[in-house]
Amino acid sequence: MKLLVIGGSYFYGRVFVMEAAKENAVTVWNRGTYSMADFGVRQIAGDRHERTAACDEDWDAVIDFCAYTAGDIRNTVGNMTGKIRQYLLISTVDVYERNPAMVKTEDSPLEDRVFAGEAGAYIAGKTALEREIIEVCGAKEIPYTVLRPAILYGPYNYAPRESAYIQMLLQNHALPRFTDADGKFQFVYVKDAALAVLKCLGNEKAYGQAFNLCQDQTLTYESFFETLKQTAAPEDLEGLAEVPLTVEQAAAQGVPVPFPATAAETHLCDNTKGKAELGLTYTDFTEGMRRTYRAFRSVYVQ
Repeated sequence: MKLLVIGGSYFYGRVFVMEAAKENAVTVWNRGTYSMADFGVRQIAGDRHERTAACDEDWDAVIDFCAYTAGDIRNTVGNMTGKIRQYLLISTVDVYERNPAMVKTEDSPLEDRVFAGEAGAYIAGKTALEREIIEVCGAKEIPYTVLRPAILYGPYNYAPRESAYIQMLLQNHALPRFTDADGKFQFVYVKDAALAVLKCLGNEKAYGQAFNLCQDQTLTYESFFETLKQTAAPEDLEGLAEVPLTVEQAAAQGVPVPFPATAAETHLCDNTKGKAELGLTYTDFTEGMRRTYRAFRSVYVQ
């Protein structure tokens, strides 16, 4: 297939390009900050809102990893004179209406409230884009698909999430132990999320549909840290200090708290639809963390 990937050079998009390029003709359209030449793909440098050579070509699918603001899809599709046979938007499970007591399915209501700060703007943008893709692609009769990943983790993730704790373990020989964290959360291994995109390409079952991407296990900070210790090399655990902290103390001391820490922040989703309709499978969290730990150990231990 001839694929146009918008973004595609950082983490989720990067892993997708690595997988997709094995059997597809991939063009990456981004600002060119990171070279993709090693993956054997074509790279077009430019802003998504500007016309480039990509706009005049026909594409079997456009996979949009970096639409964040209302108007991003409208502007992109408006600039494209070539035929688009499918448009895939990478969204997020954060688009669902906040209700900690409810496990969200793809039919759950989206969040209409606008919250303060960067996270609030991100949620509002993705929610607006989900509605925008229906309108824009519907008007042009372009089949569309929306994927809503939970918390992504895995190699290449340099966002201060699981990698921050791996770094603390390896370099500081310490981990926090949150004494009052009762939040629950879900991850999705980045390669599983990348393969989910491939499962949607040209798949009529995915047309006009949204799918949650989340692993089977539900985690707490306690189970996350236990899994991290299970995947660490025995020599890395020698002399490990586990520092008891409240969530408030951690924030005051600059200790990362990147996952939902309270029951009120808990935001769980159901993955049944993707499994049943697309045949999606998920890597066991212990195995995924083992791979992630090995990858980052080579970075943090010289």
